[in-house]
Amino acid sequence: MDNEGARIWKDMTTKAANDNNREVAITLDAEVVSCPGVNEPIPGGNTQILGNFTLQEAQDLASILEVGKLPAETRIIQEALVGPSLGKENINKSMLSLILSFLTVSGFMILYYGSAGFVAVLALILNLFFIIGALASFGTVLTLPGIAGIVLTIGMAVDANVIIFERIREELRAGKPLLTSIVEGFKHSYSAIIDGNVTTLLTGAVLAYFGLGPIKGFAVVLIIGILFSLFTAVLVSRMIMDWRTTKGKDFTFYRGFSKNVLAHANYNWMGMRKYAYALSGTLLVISFISMAVRGFELGVDFKGGYSVNVTFDKSANINVAELRTALRTAFEGNNPIVKAVDTENTYNVVTSYLINSTDENAQDRVFEKLYDGVVQATGAPIDKASFLDPDGAGTHIAASTKVGPTIADDIKQSAFIAGGLALLVIFIYIFARFSKASFSLGGVVALFHDTLITLGMFSLFRGLVPFSLEIDQAFIAAILTVIGYSINDTVIVYDRVREHSHLYPNKTKTELINGAINSTLGRTLITGLTTLFSVFILFFFGGASIKGFAFALLIGIGFGTYSSVFVASSLVHDFIKGDRLSSSPKVTNTTGKGFSTKAIQK
Repeated sequence: MDNEGARIWKDMTTKAANDNNREVAITLDAEVVSCPGVNEPIPGGNTQILGNFTLQEAQDLASILEVGKLPAETRIIQEALVGPSLGKENINKSMLSLILSFLTVSGFMILYYGSAGFVAVLALILNLFFIIGALASFGTVLTLPGIAGIVLTIGMAVDANVIIFERIREELRAGKPLLTSIVEGFKHSYSAIIDGNVTTLLTGAVLAYFGLGPIKGFAVVLIIGILFSLFTAVLVSRMIMDWRTTKGKDFTFYRGFSKNVLAHANYNWMGMRKYAYALSGTLLVISFISMAVRGFELGVDFKGGYSVNVTFDKSANINVAELRTALRTAFEGNNPIVKAVDTENTYNVVTSYLINSTDENAQDRVFEKLYDGVVQATGAPIDKASFLDPDGAGTHIAASTKVGPTIADDIKQSAFIAGGLALLVIFIYIFARFSKASFSLGGVVALFHDTLITLGMFSLFRGLVPFSLEIDQAFIAAILTVIGYSINDTVIVYDRVREHSHLYPNKTKTELINGAINSTLGRTLITGLTTLFSVFILFFFGGASIKGFAFALLIGIGFGTYSSVFVASSLVHDFIKGDRLSSSPKVTNTTGKGFSTKAIQK
């Protein structure tokens, strides 16, 4: 009974009053519980019912009026079922990925950094304990995307250590003592570490707020991992180094072969930016053409429907085309999507058959039709009870997911909002930190570049690779993770550009940006390699349901590293007019007899 409701109620009661005090029926669950006549028009929305009620009758009517809401039934609009055998297989593959990722990253750090590498590994072990402890304390359910988050965190966790170690190596190469180099290395690393990780945290927070189900779990694991990575890399690593060095024990930050790797890099990155623009432009054109012509394979998350994994008996010889034809007949002309998954003799069937039905037995009818189609395709009798049992023997449903159209629309909307908000938040943060719109624009355009190419590759390779490239919640999580990773890499370069602009005010913008990229090249490559190691392992050893997610990360992280140098930094170079990064005057030193002065050249 707001203003509009009160107006409508007044019009209705006016007509009823003029029609011989016509009655108004008050119903509850299709039963009339009271029918008072309308004596006069009722303005203002306040209504009274008068009559010869007993106290009990008045209380009963008042109760009915309070609870007499519209009848609402409960209907499942999203449901996921994973059989024990498939769940166990996915867990085993994910744990194998976790162990191999840890061993690979640990081995690389020790091999490259020597004593410091052992410190990074110890910090990584503590980080894993902290993550698992925090998840257990919060009562978090560790899903497959959550395990993927831990694997990804292992690759990214060494980033802060790498930034610190590379900075300490710079100080050592400048001839400073070990203790001084450690102090200076940590001191000059804080800004880059904070800026890089805050941007990733912001995208993780957006994903956690707008994500649904398992994706929210992935975001929580990622956020917890980043926070503990900062703690272990900055505080724990510093404590261990101080303890070792104050006791006079030997401590190294390199091996013989890695001592001067990329120490004197002097590449003209800005001189190559036009070639990079041409490469990026070509890839973007290919991506746009593929997206327009080939389109995408939308998962049930985005279009609604049933997604069912059917594991066939080992003796069954399945032809995908025959299975698809049999299921099309069983589903009464509704064309299902049928594809093999990497689990042995298992096929995924996606259909929208009866997805809009309000019948409470709709899912049972879908599974019965699925059973009929499978029997027709195999040409052999199949026990129906065993087929419908996720832990059944022989041919059976191993896993199923149902997403109603309503929740699918919600997921699509939240995905667009999450992506747009993540880009906006990053733009604002970079602008606040670097006080130049050119830095923010360069960073955000680079993120669009990475996102569009990743989308284009998903469209281009759809149906050409032996695993699913669906656009679903996991893909959105991968895109936002790529955004966080890519801007992390970009901010590291931006931070060094800012530092060099204060240290070397006489240098041109080309010299400053080239110098910043060259001085951070070791960190860029090492962090990219450790992260890609982890994602490669996740891709090759992870379960079928995680391969598309890992593939998106591989493409995104690869192009994210590329775009930090050749897109974000190059755009800053071209957005800023003139040959200087700022409008401050050029400073030159002139020497006189017995003294020196500074002359201002305008």
